[in-house]
Amino acid sequence: MPHLRAALAAAFLAAAGVAHASSYVISEPADIRSTNPGVNRDDTTDGVVLNMVEGLVGYRANGSVGPLLAKSIDISPDGLTYTFTLRDGVKFHNGEPMTSADVMWSWKRYMDPATDWRCRTEFDGRNGLKVEEVSAPDAKTFVMKLNHKSAVFLDTLARTDCGMTAVLNKASVKADGSWDKPIGTGPFMLGDWKRGEYIVLKAFKDYVSPPGDKPDGYLGSKKPLVDEVKFLVVPDASTVKAGLMSGAIDAGQIPYTDVPELKSQKQIRIQVASDSAKHTLLFQTRDPLLKNVKLRQAIAASLDIPQIVQAATEGLGTPNASAVSRDSSFYDKVQAQAYHYDPALAQKLLKEAGYKGEKIVIYANKRAHVPSYQVAVMAQAMMQAVGINAQIEVLEWATQLDRYNKGNYQISSFSYSSRLDPALSYEQFSGNKDKQPRKVWDDPQAQALIDESFSELDPAKRQAIFDKLHPLMLAQAPLILLSNGNQPWGVSQRLKGFTVWEGKPFAWGASVGE
Repeated sequence: MPHLRAALAAAFLAAAGVAHASSYVISEPADIRSTNPGVNRDDTTDGVVLNMVEGLVGYRANGSVGPLLAKSIDISPDGLTYTFTLRDGVKFHNGEPMTSADVMWSWKRYMDPATDWRCRTEFDGRNGLKVEEVSAPDAKTFVMKLNHKSAVFLDTLARTDCGMTAVLNKASVKADGSWDKPIGTGPFMLGDWKRGEYIVLKAFKDYVSPPGDKPDGYLGSKKPLVDEVKFLVVPDASTVKAGLMSGAIDAGQIPYTDVPELKSQKQIRIQVASDSAKHTLLFQTRDPLLKNVKLRQAIAASLDIPQIVQAATEGLGTPNASAVSRDSSFYDKVQAQAYHYDPALAQKLLKEAGYKGEKIVIYANKRAHVPSYQVAVMAQAMMQAVGINAQIEVLEWATQLDRYNKGNYQISSFSYSSRLDPALSYEQFSGNKDKQPRKVWDDPQAQALIDESFSELDPAKRQAIFDKLHPLMLAQAPLILLSNGNQPWGVSQRLKGFTVWEGKPFAWGASVGE
């Protein structure tokens, strides 16, 4: 341990040595896995790499998808042909202009099994959707033809775990075709990667920002405002806190338990990064007890959900009972409908359900970055207060995940990872339990609506579908959605304009001053 502390201290000194008016330091909980977009990646890797590369389309801050390297997108009346017109003047980090030939080369590389791209199955027909034909009729045009209509086709191209289907220059690979480094079009380019210690990104001086005066997720103004950004690998949360307090770190993800102390530091502000993850209580609707919808409704009425969310997140979280993220363009007044805390109603429903004090077990885990255990403790107390014999069983995460996949639980305090499109969000927990035991909501009417949302391209008609799904879910209570994800970050007061979106820090748009 002393050797580790010494190494980290040395790293901080090195970081402090390069920190000046044109650079800043972001701490990362782990090293990146690679620099290859959508290949050998995790969420931390994506957060660094997507500062260097871009795709034809990208996410707006509200989770919708718009043109990024494309200037415009034309969709044929039958919804099968997408024509992307490329933006003018875009250059790669090596100075070469981007053309449709680069888009074609990148696409063929992704679809080559040897690349091992995470998202190939989303486009080769194995999951239903297939890109049947691609063409580049001229230097500014790229065309993709699908086998059927899909409301999530552009969303999938934009997905961060897919590396945004980044358009790369051929120089990104070596002569033998193996990966070298990303020669992309993003606002930053790879400087130095010292494995296990840090990654340095350098501003791309010839970067051509997407149109827009303001940042908007991965779209809008994306200008690099510093010469260099260092991502410093710091796995230990207490060391991150020390680095923020000493000024060696300018921005870092922190646990909720460190929020009160860091709030008291004048040189640090707390910034909450929301995301579309979902913190939930899942019900096994085939359980002998919980198959009774009135018992599930009684549990919902017994819970003071705003109090649970506030306590589990040190006051930083906001309740959301909808599968549609609060930041989504599809979040409206219908999605804002929620369960209400009503102990008297809970007791009335318990009587109607014929509940006689049988034990109900809540499974939870104690992972630091999710509120599973804290939620379970508060839910247990509130359920017991109305006469429900709720007990908690703490499991290792791997065991809880195995039980979830097998549907082997009564109640599970569980978190789902981010899904930005509402259809994908509903699909996470809805489906046929006989075929997929992990599914929570097994209802034919709901599934028909979800299936329709995957093929309907009109946003207004999709809104109407989601507005039907939400009250249906509240009535049937297959699960209780508590809140979306939110992660506190400590940020130096000298760092202005720093943004984290869906857990990923943006290197662009941030500047430093004294």
